[in-house]
Amino acid sequence: MSDLAIQTEGLTKRFGDVQAVSDLSLAVQRGEMFGVVGPDGAGKTTAMRLLCGILRPTSGRARVLGHDLGAGLKEIKRRIGYLSQRFSLYGDLTVDENIAFFAEVHGVRDYRRQREELLAFTRLAPFRDRLADRLSGGMRQKLALACTLIHTPDILFLDEPTTGVDPVSRRDFYKILSSLLRSGITVLMTTPYLDEAERCTRVGLMNQGRLMAVDAPRNLKALMKGTVVEVVCGQVRLASGVLRESPDVAETQAFGDRLHVVVRDDAAIPSLRAQLRGAGVEVASWRVVPPSLENVFISLLKTGQT
Repeated sequence: MSDLAIQTEGLTKRFGDVQAVSDLSLAVQRGEMFGVVGPDGAGKTTAMRLLCGILRPTSGRARVLGHDLGAGLKEIKRRIGYLSQRFSLYGDLTVDENIAFFAEVHGVRDYRRQREELLAFTRLAPFRDRLADRLSGGMRQKLALACTLIHTPDILFLDEPTTGVDPVSRRDFYKILSSLLRSGITVLMTTPYLDEAERCTRVGLMNQGRLMAVDAPRNLKALMKGTVVEVVCGQVRLASGVLRESPDVAETQAFGDRLHVVVRDDAAIPSLRAQLRGAGVEVASWRVVPPSLENVFISLLKTGQT
């Protein structure tokens, strides 16, 4: 049996003149959590829908769990779980009844023991008699996950599963995913959150339908050239304009009340501080920080690398 859960070659999807996914070549290992990261319109959801067999590709090939996406689609759908951005729970059904409904949809006959395990796993057991419409956003996502897992899929496809969910529920959701990974399931997820991508085994950075880079988060950060300096000041725009004029600065990235300044040569840092003082910029703090995935992604977008 192949160690690959997902393999694509040149997978492409066009909608009229719009190329949503372009020449996607990807290999996802069994048992890993692979994250696809990118802004809205990057092609993340379209790529996932292609891999689930919901959309037909314009060109290219894909294999999921060793089966061709065309001829083996029926077997693929039996063995995957898909949690979409708009997963449809039934608000007038209870937690118990929603899980029972999806069990029957997937042809799971004796689902009661599995349901008990999922309720305990997601910590929804105390709320099993509550209507889905009366659950919080985080609890609804956990119920949606339980419904997706009721038929014990080999691959779990998650499309931006924590968008709009509070930070505590996001943390709980990832604890559940970590437990699933220990059981051997493969997870492919899309997310707009770079901090979530840090939790993945490997990450694909996607923009305009193309993968710009694929690697472990640590290795992606190594792509960053130069030193990242975090500058906290009250005049971010002015500071950015001043620093961009310096040949020693590769780029500046604004994050609220702070700038991340990518410096080509560490020796230039004292002179950059002097330039800011000369321009009347009051700097509250200045420190070298390790590059984040967000730094790498923004840098790749600015340099046009793919």
